[in-house]
Amino acid sequence: MPLLTANKVQAMTENISEIYVKGKWVTVPALDIDGKTIAVRGRWLKVAIVRSEEWLETELEDPDSCIKELKRKRPSGERADIFTFTQKLPATQPKYQYPMDWDSVAAIQISSFTAWWEKLPQATRKNVRRAEKRGVVITLREFDNDLIRGLAELNNDSPIRQGVRNVQYGKSLDQIKKDYSSFLDRSDLICAYFRTELIGFMKIVYRGEVASILNFLPKASHDDKRPANALVAKAVELCAAKGMSYLTYGMFNYGNKRDSPLREFKIRNGFGEILVPRFYVPLTGWGALCMKLQLHRGALGILPHRVITLGVAARAKWNKIKLFDKPV
Repeated sequence: MPLLTANKVQAMTENISEIYVKGKWVTVPALDIDGKTIAVRGRWLKVAIVRSEEWLETELEDPDSCIKELKRKRPSGERADIFTFTQKLPATQPKYQYPMDWDSVAAIQISSFTAWWEKLPQATRKNVRRAEKRGVVITLREFDNDLIRGLAELNNDSPIRQGVRNVQYGKSLDQIKKDYSSFLDRSDLICAYFRTELIGFMKIVYRGEVASILNFLPKASHDDKRPANALVAKAVELCAAKGMSYLTYGMFNYGNKRDSPLREFKIRNGFGEILVPRFYVPLTGWGALCMKLQLHRGALGILPHRVITLGVAARAKWNKIKLFDKPV
């Protein structure tokens, strides 16, 4: 393990940081190390993560020194039990000897727009054309007050999104401004309009040769116009024009959860699975025990697919009853 240099020691400071969890900004203990913010989250198992890791332009450059510092310090009094970090595409071969799992990244490998288009199912190509025929206009926008108001209307289209509670529903304009204002210096904001109504929004963050979808909000009440397909097509067109190698959209498989409408949408629109190493380093005895029991993987990484499927269906029904069947 390499020794810390004097410069690196000076580059480490303790503070607190905000992370976005289930629609809310949460303040957590943090440690700044060489330009990366390491945040500690969790209750019974405290996990140190690289803040906004999936949106950063570079990956963690010196994990050895970071691990040593996390073992030495307690950010704002909190001792992390496990430290996790991942490699960034196109680095798919493990660089380190730490314990690891694989992140199942949903990605389109881009050579040209035409190459992507020709591999799509016929139904998907028809949906992109259908959007145009039904009056959907795709445009790039600046992040201004008009767009914020449009996002508020988009968020309030339904209290449920994809079977779960819509965490953006009912938020104030100030909250929406904060939620959507990150990384604007290296993002494109793609909007789908029907007449003057915003019926779809996508935010792409550029990260070197990788572009990643941070926000994707098609309006369910206008699904017949297929704004989601039109937004993906525009995103691929932009990425190809900018020379991007990949367009990513979250995970392909979420642990043992392998079937969902979102996964099917990704497949139909040309996304496939690329496995990227994710490392887990125990920092305490409790962290080592939890890793041995595989508790660090969370429920989706432990429960069988069938149990997850039943749980997702039950949650969707409960959300429908709770949010839609209330007495007026």
